[in-house]
Amino acid sequence: MAGPHPVGDPAPLDGLLPASAAVDATEREFSVYLHVPFCRVRCGYCDFNTYTATELRGVKQSDYASQAVLEVESAGRVLAQSGVPARPVSTVFFGGGTPTLLPVGDLTRMLHAVRDQWGFVPGAEVTTEANPDSVDAGYLQGLADAGFTRVSFGMQSAVPRVLATLERTHDPERVPLVVQWARDAGLDVSLDLIYGTPGETVADWRTSLEYAINQAPDHISTYSLIVEEGTKLARQIRRGDIAAIDDDTQAEFYELADELLGAAGFHWYEVSNWATDVSHESRHNLAYWRSHDWWGVGPGAHSHVGGVRWWNAKHPAAYAERVLAGHSPAVGRETLDAETREVERVLLLSRIRTGIPIASLTPHGRHEIAGLIADELVNARAAIGGNLELTLRGRLLADAVVRRVLPD
Repeated sequence: MAGPHPVGDPAPLDGLLPASAAVDATEREFSVYLHVPFCRVRCGYCDFNTYTATELRGVKQSDYASQAVLEVESAGRVLAQSGVPARPVSTVFFGGGTPTLLPVGDLTRMLHAVRDQWGFVPGAEVTTEANPDSVDAGYLQGLADAGFTRVSFGMQSAVPRVLATLERTHDPERVPLVVQWARDAGLDVSLDLIYGTPGETVADWRTSLEYAINQAPDHISTYSLIVEEGTKLARQIRRGDIAAIDDDTQAEFYELADELLGAAGFHWYEVSNWATDVSHESRHNLAYWRSHDWWGVGPGAHSHVGGVRWWNAKHPAAYAERVLAGHSPAVGRETLDAETREVERVLLLSRIRTGIPIASLTPHGRHEIAGLIADELVNARAAIGGNLELTLRGRLLADAVVRRVLPD
């Protein structure tokens, strides 16, 4: 996971964690996220920590795998010296950027470094993101041979006009090819879609959903476009070059996704994610929503172990300088207090279908359940069974549900 840095304290050069990070560690799964911060072009909507060739200031993509391996090896030492029990890795996720801009051999080296450091649980999930125009059949077979189990293609839309607004470079007609190549290699397939692009119509969105469903993937993610300040798209909207889509239309897009995906045999298991069955849910993302432990490798990557959260230097040059010097690449961190951890627990668990055990809520939260049922935000049958589970209306208003459940 790599995103904007929160305000925190400076991280120590040795990266050692406080004793609290080890408490109950064996009750939590351990995952690894590897951030590959390279892209061919910068999409106008993107505010991720990514860099094109002209922005790298002398950093070579060809050196990156070796630097990431150094951090993995350092992570093993830091956890051991901090008294955090060693656990085999449950899930690995390569995100970006575009991880598949690197040669498959580089991704293999990074994955095997993780395996050699901690080992994998039986049936570990190993995913990489990929753009449809960044892989071919041979590359995907190479991933499968290296131990990858899953690939998540950034399809985003099947409508060329919408892709052009997003500045995505692939041809929608390539999506069936890469899905078939992934299938032939034995990889599970997820397709990522974005809705709410300026100028997108409900008919456009229906076209994209139906196109994605017709590829028969195992998993589909549908993310509402968030226009982030500082991006090219935000500037275009501010100047009036293109018009943002209003909240009511965004809700209509989401309701259409729920209708079509449900009819096609997909079940929602998190507000933005659908799978054909439980075995194809993203276990890596579920680890985030369930507040398990993960180590984030790479520039700008975030990590979380036992309520301690930290983040790495953002620019690849600054990251490389630190890991090559034998220092932790972390530049800041925070130790979450009990109140903050409880807020995050409720916020994250409320997003997944299995929801929150009502008995684990405060008296205030339990008192709110009847009202949430009356407002059709919470599933009454699930509540009778002891669980807070959002209805379709509740998913559209998830933040409001959380505000009502948490004490003032």
